[in-house]
Amino acid sequence: MSRVFHASELEALATYWQVRRRDGVALGFTSHDRDLWFDGLLHRAAPGMVPRAIRQTVSLEDDSAEVEGALTHDSISATDLANGRYDAAAITIGVIDWETLEHAALYRGRLGEVATADGAFTAQLRSAKTLLELDPVPQTSPLCRAAFCGPGCNLSAARFTTSAAVSSVDQTNERIVFTGIDPALHGYGELRWIDGPLAGLGARIVEADPSGLLLDRPLRVWPAPGTRAQLRHGCDRTLATCHTRFANAANFRGEPFLPGNDLVARYPKAP
Repeated sequence: MSRVFHASELEALATYWQVRRRDGVALGFTSHDRDLWFDGLLHRAAPGMVPRAIRQTVSLEDDSAEVEGALTHDSISATDLANGRYDAAAITIGVIDWETLEHAALYRGRLGEVATADGAFTAQLRSAKTLLELDPVPQTSPLCRAAFCGPGCNLSAARFTTSAAVSSVDQTNERIVFTGIDPALHGYGELRWIDGPLAGLGARIVEADPSGLLLDRPLRVWPAPGTRAQLRHGCDRTLATCHTRFANAANFRGEPFLPGNDLVARYPKAP
């Protein structure tokens, strides 16, 4: 857009936010006192939400931004924030002329740490420059670097994914028991809720035994018996498991027999 905003002393401008969650939900908000429709998205009036600071540079450092506001709109709740529905959501912040609907994006990034207190929230935003912090060169490791059923592993995700219903929960030990599954197959696996209050949310399974599954994050809302979830088998990423359980050693992405950095400190021992 060729328009230059803030070129005159008095303009009909407002700020807008677009939030696109990883579960496909898209939300729009504006600091104007009425709803605005543009970019194929209805932007709800949320005067309490304001950007605190936006910093953009030409360097390779991350362009940081912060947003603060009151949880006054039904679309954003403290429960959804706590449950992780907004984790790593794509964020666009811009300025719009609420008379002509001309607009321009000022910042694009992803939602970082979110803090809530007394009905208000503060969120840190991270720009696309954070991708430059990733090391594109794979490092050697005794464990497989490929994600289970992902690129490099090449196993079929559908083959190791099933649906099951909750039979009981143990809130004291934070365990969830599912009907008709073998817990031994789901250690280090993944879970995504299909229905219930947690529908659409996912989690990793850090422990699995006959007492139930332990997830990598505490649940603020516990699923009721009968709640369905999609479960994927897990892998401990060792060569032995890859070979004996999955017959997939040809795609193992690790170096289990490569000497470690402590090789130079080793010395022979007398028999």
